[in-house]
Amino acid sequence: MTYCLAIKVKEGLIAIADTCITAGSNVSIKKKVHVEQYQDHSVFIMTSGLRSVRDKAINYFQELSEETKSYTKLYQVVNSFGDQIKRVAKEDKASLLSGGLKFNLNTIIGGQLKDDATQKLFLIYSEGNWVELDEGSPYVIIGNSGQGKAILNRIINPDTTMKEALKAGFLSFDSTRVSANNVDFPIDVVLYKKDTFEMFEKRYDQKELSNISDLWAEKLKSALDELPEEWLDTTFDKLDDKLVNNK
Repeated sequence: MTYCLAIKVKEGLIAIADTCITAGSNVSIKKKVHVEQYQDHSVFIMTSGLRSVRDKAINYFQELSEETKSYTKLYQVVNSFGDQIKRVAKEDKASLLSGGLKFNLNTIIGGQLKDDATQKLFLIYSEGNWVELDEGSPYVIIGNSGQGKAILNRIINPDTTMKEALKAGFLSFDSTRVSANNVDFPIDVVLYKKDTFEMFEKRYDQKELSNISDLWAEKLKSALDELPEEWLDTTFDKLDDKLVNNK
């Protein structure tokens, strides 16, 4: 499984991708985010799904590098990548299905090209069609998404700073990591500030962030202890009374 998260705020874009690849009992580390950086052309691509489908689609897309360098809006990149997914589907979908595998590749593309008024964020489905994320949906997760949404729903909005978004994004990843054995460190982080046309990449391993994980766990326990209990007293009083009466 995979954990890939992208967040769009007014200040810019934040992307987080784990690197854990599981195949049976084998676990390896592979990068799941691809960055393209040219003049006035800043794009990241994150994928979740069959690794063979991902690698083929990325390679086909990279073959178009001279063409993609001429794109001026991000949706053109998204259309092009969607076409490569459809191409791979035509070539491999039937054989994958016959082997008991589902053709599966969800993709997040974010960035800004010279004619984009602002940074953009898109989600592409396995069929090659796509949606654009807007202020009503400021983040998207592909892969293992169940455990990591709660903190994002409470924290992320268009006015959230990139630093706050990255902190919330890490805690979202960490919640997923402790609940799933197929999501793990290291994590790759990509940062993009609006109108800069410069992507910044950073890889964090577990040692660098273990203190943050531990501090967050301690604060959760402290917050639980500090919650008022008056609303529980009546219920537990009734429970105790029932137990006494049933003796």
